[in-house]
Amino acid sequence: MKRNIVGMLPEDLVSWLGREGEPSYRARQILRWVYEKRVSSFQDMSDIPLGLRERLSASFVLGTTRIAEVQTSSDGTKKFLLVFPQGDSVEVVAIPQRSWYTVCLSTQVGCPVRCPFCATGRAGFRRSLTADEIVEGAWRVSQSERERITHLVFMGMGEPLLNYEELTRALRVFNSPEGFGIGSRRITVSTVGVPEKMLQLARDWPEVNLALSLHAPSDDLRNFLVPLNRTYPLKEVLAALREYLRLTRRRVTIEYTLWQDLNDGKVHALQLSRLLQGLLVHVNLIPGNRIKGTPFVPSPPERAAAFAALLQRHGIPVTLRRSRGRDIQAACGELYRIHGLRGEVAG
Repeated sequence: MKRNIVGMLPEDLVSWLGREGEPSYRARQILRWVYEKRVSSFQDMSDIPLGLRERLSASFVLGTTRIAEVQTSSDGTKKFLLVFPQGDSVEVVAIPQRSWYTVCLSTQVGCPVRCPFCATGRAGFRRSLTADEIVEGAWRVSQSERERITHLVFMGMGEPLLNYEELTRALRVFNSPEGFGIGSRRITVSTVGVPEKMLQLARDWPEVNLALSLHAPSDDLRNFLVPLNRTYPLKEVLAALREYLRLTRRRVTIEYTLWQDLNDGKVHALQLSRLLQGLLVHVNLIPGNRIKGTPFVPSPPERAAAFAALLQRHGIPVTLRRSRGRDIQAACGELYRIHGLRGEVAG
């Protein structure tokens, strides 16, 4: 079976070249064609000897996925459905900005956390992605759009820290000068809170940004909104957060999705401000997305603004985020779920 060269660590390619009797500098040439020029065929690598191109073609493939669907928002956000050879799929979202090009990546097919307000969680969990599959999500978008990716956020389908080994292997490719060359501080990993992996990330990748999806200020409410809280309650998650901050001395983003009459009241804002008092954090308040078949109602603008104002009065830095791509169902998992309901995704 041919190996996917997309997502391959540079040192692994050097080892293969050595076994083929080729000099190590060929790895840099080959990977430049893969990541900078984003070619679809080894035969397009014009400065690589023909014989080596043929051996590359015999041993490797340039990507395994196909883009099954692209949706484009009026604000420029694009959502891609990538289908793997075995038939399952993931979403990748591209968010163009003035001088940045951010890609939101998935780490799992579905999600085992099963948050009831999340389309991915409601669709169930199939498997974790391999590192090369994670990397290919970014590569396919870059190839399709002919854009250089400047920032990465792991906020797509799945819980990244429950796929830690493959996530961090992918980070090595993204961070490598021979890969995407994206600096650690331009990469954000989001988690609902897996304490031991939060601390491992702090030790392994201290300059990668962390976003903690809290969504509720009490265990009773969080047990409902984030079922993994029953395994890792708030006390453990916040203890890990404090230790993470001690180890990295870098600000952590707190993600909090607002739902009307569920977690957006004055009492919730006060509870949240008490939890976060004195911590080096910034709260991102996120307007919820309506998901068909669920009772969750997004907080109206005036309630969201009042929640933000109360946090500010208690000294908590906060941003009321504007959602991108609402008109293309850019909330995580919605396109995947729709295709699954149509029978276009395996399972």
